[in-house]
Amino acid sequence: MPSPSPFVVHNVQFHAILGQGPTMELLAENATYPFAHEAGVFIPSQNELFITSNRIEKPDGQRVQITRVDLNNASSTGLATCEEITVPIPMANGGINYKDGIIICAQGTMNEPSGLYHMSTTSPYSTTVLKTDFYGRPFNSVNDVVVHSDGTIWFTDPIYGFEQGYRPPPRLPNQVYRFNPADGSIRAIADGFGRPNGICFSPDEKVVYVTDTDWMHGDGTTDDTRVSSIYAFDVVHYHDQPFLTNRRLFAMADNTIPDGIKCDLDGNVYSGCGDGVNVWNPGGELLGRILVEGGVANFCFGRDGELFILNENRLWRAKLNGNVKGALLGL
Repeated sequence: MPSPSPFVVHNVQFHAILGQGPTMELLAENATYPFAHEAGVFIPSQNELFITSNRIEKPDGQRVQITRVDLNNASSTGLATCEEITVPIPMANGGINYKDGIIICAQGTMNEPSGLYHMSTTSPYSTTVLKTDFYGRPFNSVNDVVVHSDGTIWFTDPIYGFEQGYRPPPRLPNQVYRFNPADGSIRAIADGFGRPNGICFSPDEKVVYVTDTDWMHGDGTTDDTRVSSIYAFDVVHYHDQPFLTNRRLFAMADNTIPDGIKCDLDGNVYSGCGDGVNVWNPGGELLGRILVEGGVANFCFGRDGELFILNENRLWRAKLNGNVKGALLGL
């Protein structure tokens, strides 16, 4: 019998996203540790990805590995070549394209601060610290990040690092922040979350989506009565400053949590969930799923309908309709 399709349609609108012949292919696999967990930053000029691993337990503590994925060359284990790189970014997590490199979220350690780091995408991968505190109070464990077209950097800061044993007790609430590197100013822009996680803008930047992964705490406990949802906010301006208003429940993930989140240019919302990548239209209707056994923490768009899917020990590429383009790069 043929294998069941990984593409599940809940709404006929999903057919326009899938196209005539969607495919899934394994790009790389590593059985020794979960190398493909977070970030997922596509570098078009180099046809490469930068990804971060899940936590790796070592005798001297926990660590995270950053990997450069060369999509131009196959290897003995897949259609891409993976290179582990060493940079001083403590417990790296989410990432985003930024100027001539990328921003990586550092969750921090007991002795190294959490915050935002800029990293070059070419060897020797030089790094610069952008921000590690809110007016002197250290961030908890910065998780995910997005950049607005005005140059400001928006990011989430849950307390997972403390719960997982590699950060000191929190000194800030579970919040979302807006950092302006032009003048160094920073604002708490949204609160009221259990565990704020993924963040992205709609294509016109009039809406911000934030995933709340409170269903799963850092100590491994889960609770079906805690939220596993995506919230939407309108971006409005008062006194020439942005504010988030009209907070509303956009969607709830029915399988574990919605983690990383992205939009395509049509405003559809994609999120990595416990059963793969779930896709909603801008009205919050579930259109369909790309099923991946073991679930998906994060992913990113490539070119012309490519979706690079991080599945812990495996990295996949889904090929959707060539007209599908990620809102971040518009490719």
